[in-house]
Amino acid sequence: MLNYQRYRKNPVVDYPEREWPNKEITKAPVWCSVDLRDGNQALIDPMVVHEKIEFFDYLIKLGFKEIEIGFPAASQIEFDFLRQLIDRKMIPDDVVVQVLTQCREELIDRTFESIQGCKQAIVHIYNSTSTLQRDVVFGMDRDQITNIAVEGTRMVKERAKNFPGKIILEYSPESFTGTELDYALEICTAVQEEWGATKEDPIIINLPSTVEMNTPNVYADQIEWMNKHFKNRESIILSVHPHNDRGTGVASAELALLAGAQRVEGTLFGNGERTGNVDILNIAYNMFSQGIDPNLAIEHVNESIEIYERCCKIPIHPRHPYAGKLVFTAFSGSHQDAINKGVKALKERGSEIWQVPYLPIDPSDIGREYEPIVRINSQSGKGGVAFIMDTYFGFKLPKGMHKEFSNVIQKVSEKQGEVSPDEIMENFRNEYLNQKEPIHFRKLRVDDLSDEIKSEFDTKVYVTYTNNGVEKQFEAVGNGPIDAVKRGLQEELSIDIKILDYEEHALQSGSNSQAAAYIHLLDMDSGSVTYGVGVSSNITRASVRAIFSAINRLNLGG
Repeated sequence: MLNYQRYRKNPVVDYPEREWPNKEITKAPVWCSVDLRDGNQALIDPMVVHEKIEFFDYLIKLGFKEIEIGFPAASQIEFDFLRQLIDRKMIPDDVVVQVLTQCREELIDRTFESIQGCKQAIVHIYNSTSTLQRDVVFGMDRDQITNIAVEGTRMVKERAKNFPGKIILEYSPESFTGTELDYALEICTAVQEEWGATKEDPIIINLPSTVEMNTPNVYADQIEWMNKHFKNRESIILSVHPHNDRGTGVASAELALLAGAQRVEGTLFGNGERTGNVDILNIAYNMFSQGIDPNLAIEHVNESIEIYERCCKIPIHPRHPYAGKLVFTAFSGSHQDAINKGVKALKERGSEIWQVPYLPIDPSDIGREYEPIVRINSQSGKGGVAFIMDTYFGFKLPKGMHKEFSNVIQKVSEKQGEVSPDEIMENFRNEYLNQKEPIHFRKLRVDDLSDEIKSEFDTKVYVTYTNNGVEKQFEAVGNGPIDAVKRGLQEELSIDIKILDYEEHALQSGSNSQAAAYIHLLDMDSGSVTYGVGVSSNITRASVRAIFSAINRLNLGG
């Protein structure tokens, strides 16, 4: 039996005056990437210096202005990495690097050694404040924990006086989500006052959900409560650092923004300890999908995937929001049909606003292609197969033909699973275009009889074909080439057929354009119906080929 009785609910916030539920996200926050620190420390095989440099350069390319590059006082690799960035002048003037350190003098000294020569830096200090960690890890009371934070702040402040560049202080009460709100406010205020934060020289107060302990609305309540109770609020940049232990990191971050957060720390694709940090790209694409500028250059998601997978050695899940290989794919028949109709309506209306069922954004806007939108398996419907034939190969199948051909593909998919577009086209050729036995159309000549007043018909055709390999000819008259060929074949093969429908379209434009013709044919004797398809540079020949194709499919040949 699942022993759920071992666990207790984490407390919620008694905060009926909350205002965040009535707010909307209207602009992007300040983004801070912690890929090179929090993300990197969670890798089975951490990045080496040259990989860190490549990743750092890519974060700059994406538009990050704040990047936490590591814990240089605790790792020689991270110290050396930072020194390379500084010595090689790789940090743009508008980018601020962030370094993490505990509130210990020797670590703070080493941290300032690592940033010598840097024009500006965020020194990020932290200590754990939660009720549980105060008890079982540190064995300290509130005053003792507060003293650690204040002493750390004082040491950074003293060293900042002699530092030639600009130092911005960031303080995190680690395990904020497990800390009593009144105490979280008390320790943050003590740090704020010790630093001497002002509107002109603000402090970053970072409130992490170091471990997700409750639903995102509770985190939002905690953030809003802090936001409203801070002293000298204009002297604080309120930051959040959500983790994903409950799988709701993105929701926690978004609700925290509603609650007053101005800054978000996270990683690309959510890499990080345990279940990871909040996925900054996910939030940014969410904003983009709502018509909000995310202030990140995220229009080439495949490039982000390639660099991330190579440097982090972690694959992107195929269902990962926006980035997964399958997220712009529909296997369901009803989804495929809706997507097909939505894309068609969008083109016909010439709308500049993206509105397509099941596709919250246009895949091409983030560097994805239309090809993966519809993929065919045994669960797919007739609309999906038609979409593939149109999108990939230009064949606009008549609506009545959708089910007929999709039944063919469904049988294939039931045997092998997913069917690729090339396999769909190969089956189309075999079923329709290559139906040349037993009768195979060879030549056609058309004469116009419209000037012959006594003639009942306006067209005469001369057709050469083979029947089981034996060449034959016939001539026939009718009202147009298609009618004449049908009449001639009825007499030649002793069959009774009726053309129910006829459609045609160009396959491509230009002097070498091909045309496709579709004939819906009824066998009057058996009641069987089917489609035939023909392709030619001449639309009349394409139509004749379609008639021959349909007769062969009905097994009416000689």
